[in-house]
Amino acid sequence: MLLVIGSALLAAAVVLLPLTVIGLRRWLRQRGVARLRPAALAFHEGERLTLTGISAPGPEGTVSSDLAGTDCVWHGHEVLRHYWPLNRDGGDSAVRERACDSIADYTSEDLFGLVAEGADPEGERIFVDPAECEQRGAELCLQRLVGRPQPGVATVADDLLPRVKGRISGIFRGETIEFEYREWVIRPGRSVRVTGVPTVRDGKVVITAPEGGKLLVEPDVDTQAVRTPPRRTEAFSLTAAFTACAVAGSVLLALGISVG
Repeated sequence: MLLVIGSALLAAAVVLLPLTVIGLRRWLRQRGVARLRPAALAFHEGERLTLTGISAPGPEGTVSSDLAGTDCVWHGHEVLRHYWPLNRDGGDSAVRERACDSIADYTSEDLFGLVAEGADPEGERIFVDPAECEQRGAELCLQRLVGRPQPGVATVADDLLPRVKGRISGIFRGETIEFEYREWVIRPGRSVRVTGVPTVRDGKVVITAPEGGKLLVEPDVDTQAVRTPPRRTEAFSLTAAFTACAVAGSVLLALGISVG
């Protein structure tokens, strides 16, 4: 009887062996993706992934934002024109509500790095291409209002206008009140979640926008995993089952032979 049970358990171990190997490979691959290892991410080239890590300098190092000059890995700015709409009814008693239009909008397109938490920011890392990105929650590092010059009134010089990147355009309707400059940055060492597609460029793994879509960049998110990865559970379960069958089968088979 011991021989029969032992042989059955060993047969089950033989069946579980390839499944265990596959499960372990899947988990190690998933772990490599979670640790932002370029080799693991290159395996998923072309697949849409959501990755979380710590912002790091890009190939050209840390950059400075255009308006505030803040050290960062990514920056973007916008210029709003506040104005009084034209009073179309011509009545002096009509109440006017101020409005605003965006007349300039710019985001940097320099690659920035992404590393796993605790990893060397200057070491092996993947890169993010923000050329076609939508960012949510970047730090507002500058917000300034500059009023239009008034006759006989001293005004602060507008030193920000020459630093604005891109073309200033729009329909300049109504009476200008003031211009508002706003700038956002992602500083080095901040947690960032990125949703995009890995590609390989010149030996580097770069996360880009999916075809026909936007790269989603979300700074200051929780980098701690909230649940156990499913591949890890699968790998550990298969390994435990294989080990139990192999050990129990060998012991029972040995006992059966010795008794017999």
